[in-house]
Amino acid sequence: MKFYILTLFPEMIMDGLNTSIIGRAIDNGFIEIEAINIRDYTLDKHNKVDDYPYGGGAGMVMQAQPVYDAYQAIVNRAGHKIPCIYLTPQGKTFYQNMAKTYATLDEVVLLCGHYEGIDERVLEEIVTDYVSIGDYVLTGGELPAMIMVDAIARLVPGVLHNEESTTQESFSNNLLEYPQYTRPETWNGKKVPDILLSGNHAKVDEWRYNMSVERTRKYRPDLLEDN
Repeated sequence: MKFYILTLFPEMIMDGLNTSIIGRAIDNGFIEIEAINIRDYTLDKHNKVDDYPYGGGAGMVMQAQPVYDAYQAIVNRAGHKIPCIYLTPQGKTFYQNMAKTYATLDEVVLLCGHYEGIDERVLEEIVTDYVSIGDYVLTGGELPAMIMVDAIARLVPGVLHNEESTTQESFSNNLLEYPQYTRPETWNGKKVPDILLSGNHAKVDEWRYNMSVERTRKYRPDLLEDN
């Protein structure tokens, strides 16, 4: 799978994604990430990509032309249109099943806004999905883009060594993940639950499911309502 990220800060994107599991997935060829500097496509001699909003108001707005040309350059190279996700508080809230859907794509463009946003006209031209990572405002779309890449990429076959882990973690079947324990068996006076030491896999699975339900009921009861 290939991620194209349209941004004013490509170094921020690549520094954040070239490490750990995602970095290894890039090295092993399971995913590709290309951060494209929108500023490279401006026609302004001073490399300006923003201007004052019509109608007045605080802040600046990213201009349509550089964004459109940056996206079009991707399309021209690929030879076909590619889904374009705009990271914006106005979008649909990102969740696990959305990540699963995006993970089935071969290519996707993530568009990072800045300032007071992007000229609406170019959004109408190129954007296919409006996505938010939560009900709060950040200084730009780079962090949301990195979060989405991380969540989507780990669902691409081969990225995780243990594919089973994606089916047993939080939000699988709308449940939070059960508690996890490792050595030593007793730490700070607290012992690992006996059932996990029993070797009875059926009982362990039953305990884990019950703990997932209990934890979800306690911390995220809204997820149970969706079941």
